[in-house]
Amino acid sequence: MKQRMNIAQVDPGVYKGLVATDQYLHHSSLTPIELNLIYLRASQINGCAYCLDMHSKDALKAGETAQRIFVLDGWRETNLFSPEEMVILKMTEEITLIKDKGLSAETYEEATKYFDQHKIAQLIMAAVMINAWNRIAISTHLEIGA
Repeated sequence: MKQRMNIAQVDPGVYKGLVATDQYLHHSSLTPIELNLIYLRASQINGCAYCLDMHSKDALKAGETAQRIFVLDGWRETNLFSPEEMVILKMTEEITLIKDKGLSAETYEEATKYFDQHKIAQLIMAAVMINAWNRIAISTHLEIGA
């Protein structure tokens, strides 16, 4: 598939806001493991090969295990993820699949058992962020890097 355009080059101004939000998230209270779990799970759901490639490499560099990356799509069927990570994955799925019902009251309430409002806001924004990146990568046919 041929890449259509590079939005960062075509219209740098529109791209700057996304980059700034993404940089904020990388320096927030979210751990690199948490952020990459969100980015990988949403990218799996959306079928974004570019983001799956990038964030699986990032996750491995951050100390994530290959085993957890390999089974991420079946996370509910394993004991490899902590209760906090399972809530993060539920949130990611519900935000990504917003047409189904969005972030449910049950999942939101479960999140409040583990996270304060500030961290919940960051978790929501991380899911929003990767969904935006997925849509850009898929729409412009970004090519997987080496």
